[in-house]
Amino acid sequence: MSVSPATVDRIMAVMEAAFDPAYGEAWNRRQVADALAMPSTHALVADAAGLLIPDSAEAAPAPAGFVLSRHVLDEEELLLIAVVPGARRRGVGAALIEHLFAAAHGRGITRIFLEMRRGNPAIQLYRKFGFEPIGERRNYYRMANGERIDAITFGRSI
Repeated sequence: MSVSPATVDRIMAVMEAAFDPAYGEAWNRRQVADALAMPSTHALVADAAGLLIPDSAEAAPAPAGFVLSRHVLDEEELLLIAVVPGARRRGVGAALIEHLFAAAHGRGITRIFLEMRRGNPAIQLYRKFGFEPIGERRNYYRMANGERIDAITFGRSI
């Protein structure tokens, strides 16, 4: 799914505000653009009310969150989800996951997976939407200070 440069700009604005550099989770612009150049990768960007901002929008409200995903056959992986700090706990993340479920269902997806670092507070959101832990990768992520953190894989049928 190729998206406009404006959508990549919106994603990067959220990315820069949302991710703590200590964890090294943020992607750079090239990683985002390269991923979105693949037809199996999808992006949804939402405003502070949780409403999707269309890729074609010229005069759009400020982005408050995004989700990136990719599918293979009937499975989808939630690659990244982020909400700017000022919009957290206001339903933006929940709206993005609901939009993702609807879009994935429309693509014939039956199962969604995600991976997160142990201790990520987003676990509350994932649990709310029925994601269950299905695996673990010990010492998978490396923080900026060199410390290692386990990755937890979650899955959910839709």
